Amino acid sequence: MPKIDKFDLGILEALQQDARATNVEVAERVNLSPSPCLRRTRMLEEGGIIRGYRADIDRQAIGLELTVFVSFKVIRHTRENAQALEQALIDIPEVIACHMISGQSDFLAEVVVENLAAYERLLTEKLLVLPQVTDIQSNFSIRAVKTGGALKLPPVRERG
Repeated sequence: MPKIDKFDLGILEALQQDARATNVEVAERVNLSPSPCLRRTRMLEEGGIIRGYRADIDRQAIGLELTVFVSFKVIRHTRENAQALEQALIDIPEVIACHMISGQSDFLAEVVVENLAAYERLLTEKLLVLPQVTDIQSNFSIRAVKTGGALKLPPVRERG
């Protein structure tokens, strides 16, 4: 992993705010000339720190009106069951985020669909038939308060 300094953090912050900013605009924000800024940005991309760029789409504007947080319990706690469930959830396009968690459940997935009928189909046709799952609980989002927030970047730590 590349060593991150204040300029890299500035680039990351600028791109989180506006991923469509030109290299010149980012360079001006972080007080670098364009060539070193572009080199640093490419280093951050190649190092896997910047994983990609995407549009932030208004879900409701395109007809995806229901967000459901679904918790899963694995039938037996084995590496194979966990990996199989992970892959199954990765392969379901309606699952837009998923975390292995501690507590009463083993996984928590964020699911986005058109409506309740679409979620019922997903639940009965894809989720309830997963062989690794012993329990599923669904929590429906009433209203999004904050989504897609930028990461609060940590301060640069001096190495010594």
